Amino acid sequence: MPAKRAYFEEGKKSVFAIALEWPGWARRSATPERALQELTNYQQRYEMIVGSALPAGRITIIGSVPGNATTDFGAPGVLGPWDEKPASKNERVRQIQILERCWQYFDRVISGAPNQLTKGPRGGGRDRDEIVEHVRETERAYAPKMGLRIPPRTAWPEQRAMLVEHLSEGQLGHAWPPLHAVRRLAWHIVDHAWEIEDKSV
Repeated sequence: MPAKRAYFEEGKKSVFAIALEWPGWARRSATPERALQELTNYQQRYEMIVGSALPAGRITIIGSVPGNATTDFGAPGVLGPWDEKPASKNERVRQIQILERCWQYFDRVISGAPNQLTKGPRGGGRDRDEIVEHVRETERAYAPKMGLRIPPRTAWPEQRAMLVEHLSEGQLGHAWPPLHAVRRLAWHIVDHAWEIEDKSV
């Protein structure tokens, strides 16, 4: 089982701590120290998604990359030197399987959540079905960055299958290398699954 390695993506206003080999496990705060603490705080919650305990011990930070406007907006998206290294087929399969577990977890969350979610103090925020549509459409919008085109109105199960098949091929030479794409997809799914959970009470 891979160790718990992570890196920082540091913007001017936001910093992400992102687990390298554990797609979907990424948290954001104002400083690297606080982002790492948030990542640590969410470990048990993340273990519920992958279905097993992660290795014991502290998280090892392997490096940092400068963020950009997307980072400060609230989404990770900067490549690191580790993304330029081809992964083994076994590691690619393992991480794609985690991506599939993230989808399964998202589906379980939405099946038990009310459509109307708790709003912020000013009444802002989306309801469940709006978040579901947002996640589905965002995945379709992400696809060209990894060299895949998904036609509009593709059913979500078919869209997911297309993503898995494409990522399994391990094609390089696109804006998002395969495992970077897996991390970005999984982060978006998990982040909104936890949002729905937190706003369902």
